[in-house]
Amino acid sequence: MTARPDLPRRLVAEALGTAVLVATVVGSGIMADRLTADVALALLGNTIPTGAILVVLITILGPISGAHFNPAVTAVFVARRELAAGEGLAYVAAQVLGGVAGTLVAHLMFEHAPFAVSATVRTGASQWLAEVVATFTLVTVVLGGLRFRPDAVPVLVGLTITAAYWFTASTSFANPAVAIARSLTDTFSGIRPADLPGFVLAEFAGAFLALGLAGWLLAAPRAAAAPVATPAE
Repeated sequence: MTARPDLPRRLVAEALGTAVLVATVVGSGIMADRLTADVALALLGNTIPTGAILVVLITILGPISGAHFNPAVTAVFVARRELAAGEGLAYVAAQVLGGVAGTLVAHLMFEHAPFAVSATVRTGASQWLAEVVATFTLVTVVLGGLRFRPDAVPVLVGLTITAAYWFTASTSFANPAVAIARSLTDTFSGIRPADLPGFVLAEFAGAFLALGLAGWLLAAPRAAAAPVATPAE
């Protein structure tokens, strides 16, 4: 059995992965907004890089940290007792810091101010429901993939987020660390800080709904009981 990497390496992997993910989300949003005035085309330009980089990051960093890059996913693994609570808190801190760094790097690449508080309004029942659905779908896919096709998880997650950008009203943040980082960019992908609590609560709710369902749906089938032998007549 391969030894698990030590905690510092896992935390660097989580911070790096979240940073690159956020830099991709924010950077591709800025680029798309510069290249077209068509909102649908800009969203597509934001979607494809995000799904693609997730496949890459999970493939490369998954063997180190599990490639959570998401506090809601980390909370699920803590609840499943596959990650100690203290390690889970450290993962979340690394993810949030990495996400903020990703916004900073994206801004600097495109000659923006390092940080700018977003003014993009994303609130209301439909947005919160969308985040519940997006995170529920993501966590269900992660757990199902780990149960049946661990080798396919990177592609499954990348395709899930690519699809959820378009079938959810919120464009599928599905990640509290990414939501926090996106509150610091007043660009195409931003979210107003005042709207963060609703998104974060909805994301954790979706994650734990998925955990509850997965505990039953993905359980290994019980072995059939052997027939009871009866004396021959």
